[in-house]
Amino acid sequence: MRIDVATLFPEMCEAVLSESILGRARKNGALTVQCWNIRDYTLDKHRRVDDVPYGGGRGMVMQADPIYRCYEAVQAEAGTQPHRIYLSPKGSVLTQQRALELAAMPHLFLLCGHYEGVDHRVVEELVDVELSIGDYILTNGAIAAVVVIDAVARLIPGVLGDERSSVEESFSNGLLEAPAYTKPNVFRGMAVPDILLGGNHPAIEKWKHGKSLERTRLNRPDLWRAWLKAHPEDAVE
Repeated sequence: MRIDVATLFPEMCEAVLSESILGRARKNGALTVQCWNIRDYTLDKHRRVDDVPYGGGRGMVMQADPIYRCYEAVQAEAGTQPHRIYLSPKGSVLTQQRALELAAMPHLFLLCGHYEGVDHRVVEELVDVELSIGDYILTNGAIAAVVVIDAVARLIPGVLGDERSSVEESFSNGLLEAPAYTKPNVFRGMAVPDILLGGNHPAIEKWKHGKSLERTRLNRPDLWRAWLKAHPEDAVE
């Protein structure tokens, strides 16, 4: 997969994308990520990429021209039409299912907003979908872009060391993941549940499923309600 990121802060993205699992995936060719500085495509001699909004209002708005020029440079180099995403709090919220859908696409273009966002003509003509990582506001879209890349990239074959890791985790089946334990068996008087030590794998799986149900019911009522619609037999008396 190829991912191109258009941002005012490419160094911020690279600082994260060059480390750990994502850094290794880029080195071994499982993932290609290129960060583009939108300021490189402004015609303003002071490298300005924003201006005051028409109609008044606080803050500044990113101008359309530098963004268009940046995207055209990306497309010219890649030679393909990417799926174009604008990271925005006004977009639909990223979910594990959406991450799976994006992971199946060969080329993504992520546009990172800043200030009070981008000229809406960019959204109308250059964006396929607006995407949010949650109902809160960030200082800039580069942070959101890194989150999206991490969520998507780990679903690409060859990125994680154990391909089961992306399946046996929270949200993959609609439930939160069961608790996990490791050595020592007893830590400060707290013992690992006996069932995990006995090697009875059917019993362990049943225990994990029960804990997933319990965690989801207590921590995420929204997911619990959705689960019960499809699995009414799991309703708690």
